[in-house]
Amino acid sequence: MKKYDLIVIGGGPAGYVASIYAAQAGLKVACIDKRKSLGGTCLNVGCIPSKRLLYSSKIYQSIKNDYDKHGVEVKSSKLNLKKMMDGKEEAVNKLTEGIDFLFKKNKVDKITGFAEINKNKIVKVEKSILKAEKIILATGSKPLELKNIKIDEKYIISSTGALSLKKVPKSLGVIGAGYIGLELGSVWNRLGSEVTVIEYLDTIVPSMDHDISQNFFNELKKQGLNFKLSHELLSSKILDNKVQLKIKNLKSNKIFMQKFDKVLLSIGRKPASSGMGLNEIGIKTDKNSNVIVNEFYETSLKGIYAIGDIISGPMLAHKASSEAQAVIDIIIGKKGQLNYNAIPSVVYTNPEVAWVGKNKKELDCLNVNYKIGKFNFSSNSRSKVNGNTKGEVKVYSDTKSKRILGAHIMGENAGEIIGEFVVAIELGATAEDLALICHAHPTLSESVKEASSISAYGLTVHS
Repeated sequence: MKKYDLIVIGGGPAGYVASIYAAQAGLKVACIDKRKSLGGTCLNVGCIPSKRLLYSSKIYQSIKNDYDKHGVEVKSSKLNLKKMMDGKEEAVNKLTEGIDFLFKKNKVDKITGFAEINKNKIVKVEKSILKAEKIILATGSKPLELKNIKIDEKYIISSTGALSLKKVPKSLGVIGAGYIGLELGSVWNRLGSEVTVIEYLDTIVPSMDHDISQNFFNELKKQGLNFKLSHELLSSKILDNKVQLKIKNLKSNKIFMQKFDKVLLSIGRKPASSGMGLNEIGIKTDKNSNVIVNEFYETSLKGIYAIGDIISGPMLAHKASSEAQAVIDIIIGKKGQLNYNAIPSVVYTNPEVAWVGKNKKELDCLNVNYKIGKFNFSSNSRSKVNGNTKGEVKVYSDTKSKRILGAHIMGENAGEIIGEFVVAIELGATAEDLALICHAHPTLSESVKEASSISAYGLTVHS
């Protein structure tokens, strides 16, 4: 039996960050993961490969549609999908190798295999037996499935399959209009697929601010994505090498059939909390299979903690990594904490959409008095120079204190720009603070200043 100060189960954004941070604090650490390559779903088959394909497909689309506007003549824009996929794999491999290097540098023991927790904090990994004073569960999440549609990764694919298609499908059905569905739907739409997004709700990405969501929806439709909102998937069948879906229009109650070459099931994810023996040793989970933790991330068993997608909250890699640092601080006696109101969300389509804090619906439910500041990128000089004026910056601030309550951005580099609002909310800044800060000119971030000025004073110079 090998003894450690800390055993981390899971090598994704929560697990590998916790392992390295704990080792840097002087703990003897082992990290167990079922994959040989570290980084979890995010790095191997999620965030990283999808962002690479989003970037590559955006370049391809720009060559076809936009380069001539800038005086660049391209004689051909032939797609080499294999080379694009090779580039994605190369990027992933470099990053996973980077984590391996950091483990060796910080003397973290990497153990490959499936972990099972027994009583007295003993962990079995195949033939190995480990024991530690503290254990962190960071096993992440896995795709949700529907009873009437089964993923086979040939015709009906998960996000993992959608990242590795060997040819562009003529038609692609996407079940679910959330982050994953819209991002991967955008990739294959740019590469030539006829994409149809089927969503049970009457809106896309329901956690978005309503106005931003509607504008985003209209932009995606202009790009060629087809949408069937308020539609329910009833069943699926493989016919003549195609997937036939039986779909119900929830408004008219009409039922119809539609065939696709491939169907991507992307209705969300669920905690990967089964298979480790948690219930057998008394670790409590809720009805959604989330491991229940207290404010210190400790489970119902003392000395065993849980972080990331396996507990409740947004399933975001950066949320998981931040929880990793917070829980290690708690374990070593510091005041680890995370402000869940200052966690940004980003959809990496074109345009990007990013937000942090509260949206209008949430503020209205809380009966908060607020002021709105909205500034369109069409009035921003850098946007005009770049030729991409789609989108806006929207700020909510408290009427009395003027503190920023939420911010929502649709437009180029929204995922980068939102960081300024994250810092502002974390530090308790006001809309007036951001309005008075000097921003470089010409930059997209000037729109933050302008929207904040409108929220603080009701006016701004350039609008």
